[in-house]
Amino acid sequence: MSTTNLKKSLTFIVDLAHKVGDYLYRSANKKKHIYHKSEIDLVTQFDKKSQDLIVTALTKEFPYSGILSEEDISRNLDASVKWIVDPLDGTTNFAHGLPIWAISIALELDGKIALGIVYDPTRREMFSAIKDAGAFLNKKKIKASKIKRLGQSLLVTGFPYDIRKAKNNNLNHFGNFAVRAQAVRRLGSAALDLCYTACGRFDGYWELKLSPWDQAAGSLILKEAGGRITDFKGKNFNIYGDEVLGTNGLIHRQMMKVLKISDCRLRI
Repeated sequence: MSTTNLKKSLTFIVDLAHKVGDYLYRSANKKKHIYHKSEIDLVTQFDKKSQDLIVTALTKEFPYSGILSEEDISRNLDASVKWIVDPLDGTTNFAHGLPIWAISIALELDGKIALGIVYDPTRREMFSAIKDAGAFLNKKKIKASKIKRLGQSLLVTGFPYDIRKAKNNNLNHFGNFAVRAQAVRRLGSAALDLCYTACGRFDGYWELKLSPWDQAAGSLILKEAGGRITDFKGKNFNIYGDEVLGTNGLIHRQMMKVLKISDCRLRI
């Protein structure tokens, strides 16, 4: 796909995300019908409505493209052009009235993310990126932070849905970073975590057991903002993998060192 076509596609999904996101924002205080996919993983009727609106628009505009979306939508996944959609990232926050949630849409071309947006309707913040063309927040270019020391860094993370049962639940890493960083936060939206790292609000982010739609758009935005993104061992990042470590690049190795610690220790 040419640069011109990517720009046209970006304009289309930015407009689409604004329309759907603003609908969700207007609906945020309405009664929510909550369905549980697991003990702590839930979905509302607004997740499904958002997905319907996005998928219908993408199918009409790009009829031959594949679509992978969170709420059980998968179409033509072998296509070289594929949209990856999270219609409402941060559903638990949304369901409880906590205004930290977003829409995430990414375009995968031949296995690589070429374009992505993350829209936060509450703050009217649109993060966007095209591969090799920089990252933007409301059309203004953004860059990752310049913090060089882990001890001066503000970090963010999240916890997997099997936290109550699985041994590998990130609590050990949370404890290890809590006593080494300036502070650690947990917002509840992986897409925003990556974007906030991209624009310098956070200096580093790590998480495990995410799905492709959680991180496809945000990972590109972080890379295009000059950040670095890998797995915990520094290997190439894969949106279909189990680990993500995203940083400003300057504290990346320091965070990798802490992630090597298997148990929770107060000091290195």
